[in-house]
This record gives sequence, C-alpha cells and structure tokens, in this order.
Amino acid sequence: MEKKENLPLKISSISELHDLLQLPKPLHPLVSLVDNTKMKINKEFLTRSFLLNFYKISYKYSTIGKMGYGQGYYDFNEGGMMFTSPGQILSTDENAEYCGYTLLIHPDFIRGYPLAKNMKNFGFFSYDTNEALHLSDQEKTMVTGLLDNISNELDTAIDEVTQDVIISYIEVLLNYSNRFYKRQFITRKAVNNDLLTKMDTILEKYFNQQETLTSGLPTVEFLASSLHLSPHYLSDMLRNLTGQNAQQHIHEKLIEKAKEYLTSTSFSVSEVAYALGFEHPQSFNKLFKKKTDETPLSYRQSFN
Repeated sequence: MEKKENLPLKISSISELHDLLQLPKPLHPLVSLVDNTKMKINKEFLTRSFLLNFYKISYKYSTIGKMGYGQGYYDFNEGGMMFTSPGQILSTDENAEYCGYTLLIHPDFIRGYPLAKNMKNFGFFSYDTNEALHLSDQEKTMVTGLLDNISNELDTAIDEVTQDVIISYIEVLLNYSNRFYKRQFITRKAVNNDLLTKMDTILEKYFNQQETLTSGLPTVEFLASSLHLSPHYLSDMLRNLTGQNAQQHIHEKLIEKAKEYLTSTSFSVSEVAYALGFEHPQSFNKLFKKKTDETPLSYRQSFN
C-alpha cells in the first residue's frame, strides 16, 4: 500500500493555499494575485507534490539558473510564464529563486461565463514547465499591465461588476499569451526543426524495427515522451511548423510506410495492416482511403 506521505497534497481552495504559504487571507475567495516574494514555503511543502483544484498562471520576471527547452538548455534569467489547470500534479524546486506574481483562478469564478468553455482551447495549460512562455520586453509590459489592472480591481471594494471586469482582464491575458506562444514557436524555429527531424527518425525506427507488432500504432503520447515534450506542446509546435498536429503527422508517416509495403512486398492488405500495428484491417483501409482517396488494393494495382 502506498504511504500517505507520498500522495500529492490536495489543495481545494485558494484560501487553503494562502494559509499554507503564510499569506494574508485572499481579497476574493475565488481569485487571487500573489506576490511570489511574500510566500513562505516550509520544508514539508517542498518535499511533497501537490494538486491544486484551480488554475494557476505564474509570471516570473527573474529566475536563477537554467531551464530546459526541448532538447536544449537556455539561460532564461529573465523569467517567463507558466500555466497549469485544476487536477495537475505540481512540485516545488527548493533551489529555485524567483520574483514575480501568481494568479489563482478557481473554476467557480468563471463558471457561467463563455471563458469557462473556452479554457480548453488554451492548450498551454497542459504544457510542461520546460515549455514555459518567454516574453520580450514589450510583451512583459503588456502582461504586467494586465496583472496590475487585476490587482487594482481586487484592491477596490468588490461590487456587482467586479467579477465581469476581472474576467475580461483574464480573457485578454490568455489571448495575448496564445499570441505570444505562436511567436515563440516562430522565433525558436531552428530548435523546432531539430525536434521535427528527431521525431521523424523515431517514427522511422519504430516502423523499421516493427515495434508495431508488439506495441501497436505509435501514439502522440509515445512521441511526446520520446522527445521529452508534453503532447499538447508537441501538437501545437507541429501545427505552427507544418500545419499538421502530431496525430496527423503520425498518420502521414503511417501512409508513407503503407505505400512502401504495398509496392515493395507481397504482403496482402491485411498483412500490411497488421505489420503497421492495426488490430483490424478495416481501420487501415478506412484511414488509407481517407488520406489518399484510394483503397490500398487499388493503390497497389496502379503500380502493376
């Protein structure tokens, strides 16, 4: 049986987190903007992972040390932004030192607003810490301005429009963050091209060594893990680089390998399907037809 002390510490409310970090009671029970320099993290908290029941947006304007990015390491002393959603397991680094702010948003705060449904469209809430958003000076000014606006609104006496105003600022912050991430994919194109090359090598090896026979079709999760990236980040990176997400890229390589089998071996269509990792030949036929407008058999016959 797993020991209780090894389980993540579940934190259900923003007030509970404030207590753990020895911060004053939040001005609003469902949303809070925290100055990271005022947090007091005890040793017990450092040694445990924890699970928040709310969204966390961290803006760190200075960070000691280096942070990983893809397959390389970059000196990000200027800090950046990180986003996590409810239910993700987090941990703290006892050696990290940083200054900045953390915006905490309970799902109940945005419930009933369009933003609640739109949150799933911001894929960066599922990125890993090594895929943080790194801001230009102009972008930093925009982010800090929005955080200042939220802070001022929280410091003002809460009334019937407080929630509407703060949610408006949060929406703008997330939309800008989405734009900045797209910019980051472009500015780090060289790194991403290296990742794309490595991904193609991984897929080629997977097919050539017939890992499909034991492990089935390659998955986005498998590729992301092999590249030390999160699945969401991998798909977003590829979409900005090639116009295809990770699943579409896998399918493209799958069809290329299928064509190779169909034109250079005597495998039946069913044998090709099984060799590629499909449990049912019908699924292979359907995908091949969708991607090429031909059945595997008609494709093979066109070469005879």
